[in-house]
Amino acid sequence: MPEQPPQPPAPPGQTPGRDDGDGTVAIERVPQKTEPPRLYQVLLLNDDFTPMEFVVMVLQEYFRHDLDTATQIMLKIHHEGRGVCGVFTKDVAATKVELVLAAARRAGHPLQCIMEAA
Repeated sequence: MPEQPPQPPAPPGQTPGRDDGDGTVAIERVPQKTEPPRLYQVLLLNDDFTPMEFVVMVLQEYFRHDLDTATQIMLKIHHEGRGVCGVFTKDVAATKVELVLAAARRAGHPLQCIMEAA
């Protein structure tokens, strides 16, 4: 009996083909299981030195909140010690944290920005 030629690798999401014996190859689809990316909260922490106006500006500029929402989040940070600015994928959250920290340092404020798993 002649040797079967090697089969090419199956495309992603499919199992290697099976030979039905008549020279045709059937490819079976295997459903791929994908999970949504893990999300992270970006939080600002209260301190006694950063002006409230700067916090509102950060919330508007880096998190695209309107003035009313930014003011509400700023007051939550002020009264409760921390407040959620937004929820993002890991890379986006890390980038936002770095941008906020850099802006705070440039302005001479000790504002702290962190990320936590949501």
